[in-house]
Amino acid sequence: MANELEELLGFLSSPSPPVKKAAVDIVRDLTGAEDGLQSLAKYSDIALPSLFRLLAEKKEVSEPAAEALINLSQNSELAAKMVSMGMINTTMDILYKQEAGITRLLVMFLVNLTQLDAGIDSLLQTGDEKMFGLYVMKLVRSFCTSPNEKNGDPFEHVGSILVNISKKEAGRKLLLDPQRGLLKQVIRQFDSTSSLRKKGVSGTIRNCCFEAENQLQNLLLISEFLWPALLLPVAGNKIYSEQDTSKMPLELGSTLSIEREPVKDPEIRVQTLEAIYLISLQEAGRRALWSVNGPRILQVGYEDEEDPKVMEAYERVGSLLIESNAGGEESSLASK
Repeated sequence: MANELEELLGFLSSPSPPVKKAAVDIVRDLTGAEDGLQSLAKYSDIALPSLFRLLAEKKEVSEPAAEALINLSQNSELAAKMVSMGMINTTMDILYKQEAGITRLLVMFLVNLTQLDAGIDSLLQTGDEKMFGLYVMKLVRSFCTSPNEKNGDPFEHVGSILVNISKKEAGRKLLLDPQRGLLKQVIRQFDSTSSLRKKGVSGTIRNCCFEAENQLQNLLLISEFLWPALLLPVAGNKIYSEQDTSKMPLELGSTLSIEREPVKDPEIRVQTLEAIYLISLQEAGRRALWSVNGPRILQVGYEDEEDPKVMEAYERVGSLLIESNAGGEESSLASK
C-alpha cells in the first residue's frame, strides 16, 4: 500500500494533465475517510507540498487539491506543518492575485489553519511591524463587499476566521483599533441573511468584548452599530410600546416598534448576551446599556425565551445588573 501511495502522490506532479487530474481526484477522495487521512499523514512531506502547488493551476485540478487540503488541515499536526511551510502567506497571494475560481475553498482552508495559534500569528503577520494586519484588512474588506447571485458568497467563512483571530489578544486589539475601524465594518454584516455571517459577527464581537476592561471606549465609539447587533437578537418577538422605544436610540427603537424576523440560532443569542455581560462588568458599560434602555429589552426578551442555555445567559446579565444596584427594572431577569 505504501508503494502504491507514493506512486499516486508522484502522479500529482505529472506533466500530463489527465494523469494529474486523476491522481488529485483519488487523493481528494482518500482524505474523505479516516483511514485514508491516516495513510496520507505518513507521507505528508510529499503530499502537502504536492497538493499545495496545484492550488495555482486550473480549477479542474485546484478544486480537488483545495478540498483535500481542507480535509487534511482538520488534523492539528498536519495543519501545524502547513503553517510552518508558509501556506497561509501563499494562500493569501493566490486568493488575491488570480481568479482561481476556488475562493470559497481557500477561505475555508484559512479557517482551519487559524484554529492554531501559529496560524493566527501568521495571518496577523505579527513578526512584521509594517505588514501587521494587512491580510486581515483585506479579508474584512472582502467580507464586507456584498455577495452577488452570480458568485454566491465566497467570503462568508471570513466570519469564522475573525472569530479565530479574536481569540488572541493581538487579534482583538487589531479589530478594535479605531484608526483601522475594522470591527465597525464587521458589525454591519450582522444584518446579513446568512446565518454563517451572523454567527461569525456575533462570535467576533463577543471575543472582542474580553478587552472591555481596557478598550471599553473603543467599543462604545461604535455604539450606533454595537447595541443593535447585541440587543436585537435578544429582544424577543413582541412589538415594543412607544413608552419603551422613546427611551432608545432610533436604530433600536424603530426596529423594535415593528414586526421583525427573530434570530433563531440560540448560539448567536448566547454570544450576544455574553458580550453584553462582559461590557456590563464595567461601570461605564452598564451606564451605556441603561442609556439605550437595554435592561428593558433584556427583560422582554427573557420573557419570550425558551432555550435553557440562553435563559441562563440572560440571568447572568440580570444578576450582574442587580448586584451593581443599577436599578430595579431588570429584576425579573434573575429567575423565571
